[in-house]
Amino acid sequence: MLDISLGDKVAITGYLKEPSNNTIPNLFNYKKYLYYNNIHYTMTAKDIKKISNNTNIIYYLRELISLRIDKIFKSSEYIKTFILGDTSMLDAEISNSYRQNGISHLFSISGMHISLFASIILYILKRISYNNYYNYGVVILFLSIYTLLVGSSPSVIRSLIMYILFSLNKLLNIKSKSIDIMLLVLIIMLIINPYYLYNISFQYSYLISFTLVLFSYKLKNIKNKTKKSLYISYISFLISFPICIYNFYQVNIISIFLNLLVIPLVNIFIFPLSLISFIIPQISYILSIFIKILEVISLFIYNHNLGVITFSKPSIILIIIYYIFIYLHLYNYRLLFIFIIIFTHKFYNYLDSNIKVISLDVGQGDSTLIKYPYNQGNILIDTGGLTNSDYSITINKTIPYLKSIGINHLNYLIITHGDYDHMGEAINLIENFKVENVILNCGLYNDLEKELIKLLEKKKISYYSCIKK
Repeated sequence: MLDISLGDKVAITGYLKEPSNNTIPNLFNYKKYLYYNNIHYTMTAKDIKKISNNTNIIYYLRELISLRIDKIFKSSEYIKTFILGDTSMLDAEISNSYRQNGISHLFSISGMHISLFASIILYILKRISYNNYYNYGVVILFLSIYTLLVGSSPSVIRSLIMYILFSLNKLLNIKSKSIDIMLLVLIIMLIINPYYLYNISFQYSYLISFTLVLFSYKLKNIKNKTKKSLYISYISFLISFPICIYNFYQVNIISIFLNLLVIPLVNIFIFPLSLISFIIPQISYILSIFIKILEVISLFIYNHNLGVITFSKPSIILIIIYYIFIYLHLYNYRLLFIFIIIFTHKFYNYLDSNIKVISLDVGQGDSTLIKYPYNQGNILIDTGGLTNSDYSITINKTIPYLKSIGINHLNYLIITHGDYDHMGEAINLIENFKVENVILNCGLYNDLEKELIKLLEKKKISYYSCIKK
């Protein structure tokens, strides 16, 4: 096996291929995603040869820190997440629960982390020197190196630019308004890379930060800390709502209150303990207790699907309308208008008088959706299934598509026969989506069908076989 580390130079021989667009409407477009990241081709490697070792000190430092974290026995995945922004080690189910519950932003390196790092360093420096130019200069230098260390994601770059501009505004006594600085941040970001505009993390981080600055005068008038935290969480929820339903077709209303519990848990305990554990590994045992509390809460809400509301994918025009009325509401207009838009959007399917038959591209086998008029029922015939592959069609295609057209359950799942390419994803579908009834074919059941029946009995889902006219 070739020994390759981050930053090493390699020579690759292979075949270039232009990425494909999504073959199912509304779903993630990998070609556009790569294009916005300035990637135009993918390569199937035939041969890889190492040319030289890494000479970049940033890559070397990241590798050194990563190796140090891997040696920590307890909760290394969270320490790596909070220090390096690497979420790859987080358990998939737990990571999905954070995203569905609306708290995944706490595990991305962003303004919260940058502010905490800056505050700690500035606090130490002010005990050593009274020269603010020197102190802020050192902090900015550290944050710049840290930005490179964690991969220069748009949300981190945005946080760094914000910190630099606000620091200069204070040091030079420029007296620029905060909202003007936020607009300047946007201009600088788009000059650096106009495609940041399409990055979801940038959309979340910038719009929420911009809105909190815009309505900071209201926050100043709220003296009660709990009420202020609730109002911040409420603003964050409203601003992220259109982004969530456009990209993920669902939102969790519990996240407004869940953030009140989770943000202090992360900010006061988990994040600081992650930093301390990097220096003193024994502290990671204490850290693991708070992490367990967080995971239990998140998984409970996730497994019981509490507070989740599914929406069909909105058009860009509807997104603009949402934001117009959200900002009007925050400027003291009634919330009623937003409720009317949400209600109309949510129940629009009940006005659709057409019956739709949709063949889903599942790569291998068949899967057909029948959607009845006025949202009277939905039937999925077969699920497809890729043999010799870990790729889940259900998780990546079927369920997201169903949600994108406003379907949050299936009245019937019909399995025509027990071959893997027709029902291989049935178990994944039952595990991750609400299905009321399952219809099986006649004849003896194979092992895959028997496994499905066990799951149906466990979940108390009605199933039938050999139905005749």
